Amino acid sequence: MRDHVAAAVRADAELLIDLSERLHAHPETAWEEHRSARWVAAMLDDSGFTVTPAYLGLDTAFLATFGSGPFRLGLCAEYDALPGLGHACGHNLIAAITVGAARALAPLADAAGLTIEVYGTPAEEGGGGKIELLDRGAFAGLDLAMMAHPAPVDVAEAEPFAVSHSHVSYRGKAAHAAAYPEQGVNAADAFTIAQVAIGLLRQQLPPSARVHGVMTNGGEAPNAIPAHTEGRWYVRADSLAALAETEDRVRRCFEAGALATGAHLEVTPESKPYAEFRTYVPALAAYRRNAETLGRTFDPGTPARRMNRASTDMGNVSQVVPAIHPYIGIGSLPALNHQPEFAARCIGADAERALLDAATALAWTALDVSGQAGQVVG
Repeated sequence: MRDHVAAAVRADAELLIDLSERLHAHPETAWEEHRSARWVAAMLDDSGFTVTPAYLGLDTAFLATFGSGPFRLGLCAEYDALPGLGHACGHNLIAAITVGAARALAPLADAAGLTIEVYGTPAEEGGGGKIELLDRGAFAGLDLAMMAHPAPVDVAEAEPFAVSHSHVSYRGKAAHAAAYPEQGVNAADAFTIAQVAIGLLRQQLPPSARVHGVMTNGGEAPNAIPAHTEGRWYVRADSLAALAETEDRVRRCFEAGALATGAHLEVTPESKPYAEFRTYVPALAAYRRNAETLGRTFDPGTPARRMNRASTDMGNVSQVVPAIHPYIGIGSLPALNHQPEFAARCIGADAERALLDAATALAWTALDVSGQAGQVVG
């Protein structure tokens, strides 16, 4: 079965690379991945998978299933891009890796006792697509859920921060900045006060906490007191429990801006919080062995391995079913995730090798965990 998987991935190489390159050339951001979802689903449909588009009412989600065995394997495809940066986190590769693993396993499903379920999951980059799917009943009862994520170097274990995503706005009162400044309520000043307070708060936060954001609307004219400002802010911590405590302290910083200026504050969650990851150790050990068999190496000392701390809504999936989320290196250094240079490295020879290795290693891991790796096909 292992030989069959490896041969199937090699045979699919041209198709998988083409899918990855098409996604890379046509990036679509969270909840807008209509073309991307169709392309990924179509490759599974061509392999005989039963595809359900707009799965559970989410327009850019899908479910593709194959087989009827007792071991339910879930493979997650991501395909959303970053605003302004395209596929600078390599979700084009994630989608192609997942398709490659699924197509390689499909002919073995009956012999291996597998039901293969491929979940097309939108809006990982800040929209919580997997959380929305979870809330609607997806992933329930899986024996194993897996995906592989591009990174500068190979890292086996995911240790992501829990994270919350918030939209922050202040509403004040416009006024002529020269003639009648005392008549205004400056919403931009409110943001300035909040950001200074957050900067001071960082000294008292645990080393693992992260607070960062951007102002998306800072006013409209220099001679008008800004009446409305907006921003997007993330808070991260080691766990959902620690996140709740840190969020409360950060919220008070934003309240300080409102109190000092008289502006009205609104903080609106953009999704439910992403959870920390709960790794299924037997599957992780199998993946590591399989990746090493393919010639991959894991360096525990390099700072570039810190991509495994990046938050993911796959953490929420791992809280309810056994799961792994390894990272596949694309040889991008010094380029790192969420940089334009990393996006450029998500196509090309190193990315192609990572794609095929990860698809093979995930499929082998599924066979190992389901107990069927030693069977002979035919």
